[in-house]
Amino acid sequence: MGDFYQNGIITTLHNLAQRPLEDMEQELCEFAKKRPMALILPCLYSELETDAMPNIIRHLKQVPYPIEIIIGLDRATEEQYRHALEFFSELPQKHKVLWNDGPRLRAIDETLKGEKLSPNDPGKGRNVWFCMGYALSATEADAVAMHDCDIVTYDRSLLARLIYPVANPNFSYEFCKGFYARTANGKMNGRVSRLLVTPLLYSLKKVLGHLDYLDYLDSYRYSLAGEFSFRRDVMTDLRIPSDWGLEVGVLSEMYRNYSTNRLCQVDIADVYDHKHQDLSADNDNGGLSKMSIDITKAIFRKLATNGIVFNQETFRTIKATYYRVALDFIETYRNDAEINGLKLDVHSEERAVELFASNIMKAGNMYLENPMEAPFIPSWNRVASAFPEVMHQLEDAVMQDMKEFGPK
Repeated sequence: MGDFYQNGIITTLHNLAQRPLEDMEQELCEFAKKRPMALILPCLYSELETDAMPNIIRHLKQVPYPIEIIIGLDRATEEQYRHALEFFSELPQKHKVLWNDGPRLRAIDETLKGEKLSPNDPGKGRNVWFCMGYALSATEADAVAMHDCDIVTYDRSLLARLIYPVANPNFSYEFCKGFYARTANGKMNGRVSRLLVTPLLYSLKKVLGHLDYLDYLDSYRYSLAGEFSFRRDVMTDLRIPSDWGLEVGVLSEMYRNYSTNRLCQVDIADVYDHKHQDLSADNDNGGLSKMSIDITKAIFRKLATNGIVFNQETFRTIKATYYRVALDFIETYRNDAEINGLKLDVHSEERAVELFASNIMKAGNMYLENPMEAPFIPSWNRVASAFPEVMHQLEDAVMQDMKEFGPK
């Protein structure tokens, strides 16, 4: 059970009374009459072969309120796309599967790339971006939720609590971020959030002084959660990174576009666990190493847009400050784990901090060496302005793919 503490920057919606799921779903059925809903599921084909995705489908099949489901499928051959269509066909809700590697969507992608309107690299951000474009072109959804497809502890209550704040017509929220405790199998998880993001924000405040943006980011209880919901108009102007900076990039865009009283976060799960990334200390292009670099770059870029000037000396100071703050946090987390009967390996925690400290410098050097790098995928407003027909083409491509390759 959560507390009722509010930090005054964004609204926190707690789970105070363990409200019956059926009661909340009944309300959502009423909300759907005024605010049509959609769910975006960005997934890799490989996730269909795990235990998590079949369980997610079992729970989604029981959702009683009308919701259209948009699945973005990455890294799938034609045979795998055919299997995916069969896999998702048991969903009773209206649903569409975007074959992001198929020739039709690739052709649209190449056209957009010709005008530098599409990301160069594949990834979750690109997947989400195309799903948003489809939602704008082919659905009437006014309240949209998104969650990851590797959640092994998934329950449909997660979706209900996640979409409720933007689906309720009596609320004025444009955006809602999910949060939860990352514990599983007797261990405290969430290393990148605990050991990178939180101590890095503390360090940036010490080095750079008070900045509203840093206070804003620090107000989110789990800034790296892949679960969020938003109103339709959010998607039109959203500029998001295509790499692991997606979650921080989305939060930054919401800070730029909306007053904080239109933003909230909600407790969506007592227990949450998903696929864990390796530390990948020897590989900057994979695992938590790449994740930490991408996230740190996203924060540095946003600070630069707010007028902060960076140089090598600044990054060295940030790294040194971060290292000391992060080590202090390890002791805090160790004590928190112990009182709750959880395990926490101090040696592996310190190894992670050492890697993240090194990657702060790498992220800083990457920023200094390539300051003109486009940090965001263009908004769909800009894309539609350059290619007014693209929205119809996207809708038609998805329909044609499903018709040609779907179960006969």
